[in-house]
Amino acid sequence: MSRLIGRVSVVILPGLLAACAVAPTAGIKNTSKSFTTVVVDAGHGGKDSGAYRRYGGAEKYATLDVARRLERKLRESELKTVMTRSADVFISLDERVAIENRQKNSVFVSIHFNDSRRRTTRGFETYYNSPMSIELAQRIQSKLMTIRRSANGGVRHANFRVLRLANYPAVLVECGYLSNRNEGREARDSEFREVLADKIAEAVIEQRFGPGVYRGSTQVAAQPEPPGEGPGLAPAHLRR
Repeated sequence: MSRLIGRVSVVILPGLLAACAVAPTAGIKNTSKSFTTVVVDAGHGGKDSGAYRRYGGAEKYATLDVARRLERKLRESELKTVMTRSADVFISLDERVAIENRQKNSVFVSIHFNDSRRRTTRGFETYYNSPMSIELAQRIQSKLMTIRRSANGGVRHANFRVLRLANYPAVLVECGYLSNRNEGREARDSEFREVLADKIAEAVIEQRFGPGVYRGSTQVAAQPEPPGEGPGLAPAHLRR
């Protein structure tokens, strides 16, 4: 009897999972090819530091810097942009959802860095929830994989609140593991964060206007961090 129940459960469960995956997307508006606004979300902030590792420092600073760079690149490409936060302040998940859903004809891109108990774990990952978001997620992941020495963590479905409750296509990008020695050190490097922003911007622009349109930066816009800043400290320009 127990074996029979187990077999029946295996058959039923995929159907239940499929139903759960489809239900939240019913009200999603597919603006993946027509969007005029990009909501750029810098993960964490304020009292919420996110991941904090010796090599990569506090996640909230790295996400803010990449988000600022990304927002600038998108504006330069003549897209309207809205940031959920542009300073080291705490913004609740519900507030982030409200901000993204207020923007008509938009897409949402959330910037994060990852963490793991295993220091060998590494790689970029891009998450989506609705089917309308899959193509943008795949495009971003593909662009990130052109970065030298990158590791592919894959494009994955996730039930994150900012993705699940979005009215428009929404993705969340994990820009590497702060817990990994090499990726953590890269996350602290201004030139590397510029590259991250450039690749994500290229994907977003190509998603909207097609391949070959985006023109990346010819130089790093931000100055490198001054020497002597200890592990976990924010760059000086983010401590204002």
